[in-house]
Amino acid sequence: MNQNNTSNFENAEEVIEKILRERHATKEYKTNVIIPEETLNEIFELAATAPSAWNLQHWRFLVIQNQEQKDRIKPIAYGQQQISDASAVVVILGDLEANRTGREMYNRLYESEFISKAVRDILFSQIEGGYQSPQFARDEANKNAALAAMQLMLAAKSKGYDSGPIGGFNPAGLLEALNIPGRFVPVMIVTLGVAATPARSTTRFSLNELVIHESF
Repeated sequence: MNQNNTSNFENAEEVIEKILRERHATKEYKTNVIIPEETLNEIFELAATAPSAWNLQHWRFLVIQNQEQKDRIKPIAYGQQQISDASAVVVILGDLEANRTGREMYNRLYESEFISKAVRDILFSQIEGGYQSPQFARDEANKNAALAAMQLMLAAKSKGYDSGPIGGFNPAGLLEALNIPGRFVPVMIVTLGVAATPARSTTRFSLNELVIHESF
């Protein structure tokens, strides 16, 4: 690695660490801030690079920017004001039928000769076997969509925007209000925008309390 590449790597490391340390859950947003569509799309593109089991990409991003629609969702999130004030409200959905996506995806790869029929059939068998269990499907929807939600918040911070995860909402109310198909489960709401006041940093447990080596 030459000196220039080493320098670039060190700079990237500093930027990544800064993003990780400066991302805090925001509850108060400046109102009337519009995130440009191009920037919002870049955030979603970065979020969608999150890992997922079998690359099924279990997440969908339901974006709400219209003020009337945000105000309509606010009571479903138990009156949390950041829903109305944020520039964008993103409902992170998990796919309960991601096995359908897998069948489509791996058929395409087989037809394009990226994988063999044998590999495709093994993957089909693994995926369909897992999705025989509704609990497995729900666990995978929640787990993998949560990975994308975290990546979404970090991507937003990298573009200069703040975010806040919301787990307190009425899932049934959200499904009805937004006409969400039964295939999807609301995993989380993420608000995006510009903080009106600096988000408070929180205390964290020490590594001695968090990290267990080898075994309990």
